[in-house]
Amino acid sequence: MSSIKQLAGQTMWYGVSSIAARFLNYLLTPYLTDALLTSAYGEMQLIYSLIPFLNILFTYGLETAYFRYIQKKEQAADVYDTITVSLIISTVSLTTLMILFRGAIADIISLQDHTEYITWCAFIIGLDALTTIAFAKLRHDNRPVKYAVIRISGILVYIALTIFFLSVCPRIAKDNPDHFLLLFYKPGMEVGYLILANVAQSLFTFILLRKEFFAFRWRFNKTLWREIMRYSMPLLIVGFGGMVNETMDRIMLRWWSTSADPLTEIGIYSGCYKLSILITLFVQAFRMGAEPFFFKQSQGEHPQRTYARVMKFFVIAVCLMFLVVVLYLDIWKHFLSRETYWTGLRVVPILLLANMFLGIYYNLSIWYKVTNRTRAGATITFIGAGITLLINFLFIPSFGYMACAWATFLCYGTMMVLSFVWGQKVYRIPYAWKKLVAYIVIVVLLYGIAILFSKIGLGTAANFAFSTLLLALFGWFILNVEKKEFSRMPVIGKFIR
Repeated sequence: MSSIKQLAGQTMWYGVSSIAARFLNYLLTPYLTDALLTSAYGEMQLIYSLIPFLNILFTYGLETAYFRYIQKKEQAADVYDTITVSLIISTVSLTTLMILFRGAIADIISLQDHTEYITWCAFIIGLDALTTIAFAKLRHDNRPVKYAVIRISGILVYIALTIFFLSVCPRIAKDNPDHFLLLFYKPGMEVGYLILANVAQSLFTFILLRKEFFAFRWRFNKTLWREIMRYSMPLLIVGFGGMVNETMDRIMLRWWSTSADPLTEIGIYSGCYKLSILITLFVQAFRMGAEPFFFKQSQGEHPQRTYARVMKFFVIAVCLMFLVVVLYLDIWKHFLSRETYWTGLRVVPILLLANMFLGIYYNLSIWYKVTNRTRAGATITFIGAGITLLINFLFIPSFGYMACAWATFLCYGTMMVLSFVWGQKVYRIPYAWKKLVAYIVIVVLLYGIAILFSKIGLGTAANFAFSTLLLALFGWFILNVEKKEFSRMPVIGKFIR
């Protein structure tokens, strides 16, 4: 239980930092959806669909490779030096190429009139790539507090500049047209200023991480580098496939939508996607804490038992989060400031389940990482990307963003099942899979019951009361079924006999 407790503690700290780091997508959503037109919000989402996709190319699986190879203490220094030197050379090269070909990249996402956005994004991606291994070093050294402080500090810079550009500058322009600050401000360039704020955030984060970054020596072990590349290059494919599944649906919606205003459609879909906030933030926080934790556990005895128990607690947590969102969707929808976005609320339960499947897949993926079978991960992700592309290509013209939601659901569901079946043949882990599947089915049925009850027409208060009753019943059910597990936990166990 101590290992589970350690993972929970680290996940908490990474969760704090992840929530802060996702302010631009989540906690700033009410502000941004109010300050920007829906079409401008859609334009911003196109840009932020491109950035994580290119982040994968810039880091090419080196973060996971670092955790894999740093476990051998005798070669730890060589690993950090070799990976950092490789990352510096590749980042400078790719950033230069991205700036040179900014016009072609802008064409891909249909933003031909704003090639400067691509130049600014190149600096964001380059700076973020350079800090990847420095952040990984903090995670490996079990320093989640410093990790969280740096992440939060960076996002505070972003928030301050965002409010300055979107609220303070327009007010100054209205009240004092001759103010010197207006030399640097042009009305109507809101999306551009959001990107520039992100550049400042990335630069500030790099400065805070300078000690960890410059801890390397300019040494390059060619033999070790080739071994690392053999391990990490399949992860590049995994990453590309993951980004196709996670963010490229906005770009595909721009390509294939038959809507009269595709940018507005992208804005609605992206805004409703944010309502899966609880699960997506938890999955990201869990992933940050779990990857180094899983690799360290693999060095001990019977790590499979730990992996199975982690999966159980993870599924219980995301099931509860699913209910908290879908049962109170009439409250969560106010997270989106304009009622224009509410037309897309029907995608939220689908996307919540999809992200639940993604989190389970991250748990399952440990089998191919600890057994050095990263090509298997590439194959699974490639299949998922194929499903995403095919469904979106076939159905976006007819169904718009609903096709994107179902493509995400089917993609992550398929990846989850494939990873489980394949992994159990190669590296068997005693997951209580029948029980976990039952939990997922139960929460979906409870949501269905809530929907049927709402159609009776007893009013909002009655609907909320009934939803709370369903949530409490599920909590009671879980506590009774998993009584033995919860009784062994350090805090909850005191209240369970």
